[in-house]
Amino acid sequence: MTEQNTRNPERFLELIKKSRKGKFKIYIGMIAGVGKTYRMLEETKNLLLVGYNAVIGYIETHGREDTERLLLGLPLVPRKSIFYKGMEIEEMDLQSILNMRPEIVIVDELAHTNAPGSKNSKRWQDVMDLLDAGINVISAINIQHIEGLYGEIEQIAGIKVKERIPDKVLQMADEIINIDLSADELIVRLKEGKIYKQDKIEIALQNFFQPDKILQLRELALKEVAGQVERKIENEVFEFANKRKPEKFLACVSTNYLNARKIIRKTSRMANFYASEWYVLYVQTSGESVERVNLASHRHLINNLKLATELGGEIIKIKSNDIPETIYNITQEKQISTILMGLPTNSVLELIFRGNILRKLLKKIKGSKMDLILVT
Repeated sequence: MTEQNTRNPERFLELIKKSRKGKFKIYIGMIAGVGKTYRMLEETKNLLLVGYNAVIGYIETHGREDTERLLLGLPLVPRKSIFYKGMEIEEMDLQSILNMRPEIVIVDELAHTNAPGSKNSKRWQDVMDLLDAGINVISAINIQHIEGLYGEIEQIAGIKVKERIPDKVLQMADEIINIDLSADELIVRLKEGKIYKQDKIEIALQNFFQPDKILQLRELALKEVAGQVERKIENEVFEFANKRKPEKFLACVSTNYLNARKIIRKTSRMANFYASEWYVLYVQTSGESVERVNLASHRHLINNLKLATELGGEIIKIKSNDIPETIYNITQEKQISTILMGLPTNSVLELIFRGNILRKLLKKIKGSKMDLILVT
């Protein structure tokens, strides 16, 4: 465990006393089994001992004996049953927690997708409701469930993680604590049956639980927490953000860019780091009218713009045949500091068309203080 993780919860308790809106604490780990849930239950016991009204809103023990033993005797909010397609699904009972109004609630599995029929589609949205009601929340998540890291996680692990949270959720947290273990310690825990049952151990060793993958995930987790702490220091301790011109980011996307989602995620992460506004610009040329663009490309564009909205970006759609001029006009209107756009693909037509756009845009912003980032 890192030194950060051995701290008493005094800092979080001080935050609770200062605000009517609920305070938010997240335990983050590189992978399953590092001890996030165990740590939350330990903290719950300590909170109860010093007189706080803390309850377990939802916890997932995954059948781990040590975790289940620690759960005994803690105040647990009964789960809500939802029937869907002939199946009974248990979910966190959000309304019961809101009615109870505890001081602190523990909510595990932050990236969880709720069953159809729930008030919110995602558990992180349930947490936002609790915070808005003045209830303090302690939650947990693994690094692979962060939307902005989707591409990197896919490269490291070779899998597509379905359940993800927007980066802005981490930005809303008042405290983020990294739960850290070495790759060797983690693999020993796995082989001892402390993470998964025997029938899943071999599968886990062939997937996420490989030393090289664990090390890369560990690095991502450490960087993420360090970045969030740095942003907090700049914005809260030194009030650095108030002494400089705010950063504003513009992601330029098109139906022709296969890497549009990558551009959007990168822009979102940069904007979240600076706690700043960001925009997604789609310039619809006459050649990209609804009648001329195939259905698959149009659907791809809609999904990308939807992702940008979920991540907190503002969508700008403009019809124009002069893409560089339109981009430049938007940068002036919105006072953009950084433009992000994709490199042309290897096709000859794409190289010519996009290359011309890039050259004209570079000519227009020459001499300005704007940065241009080309996403490969």
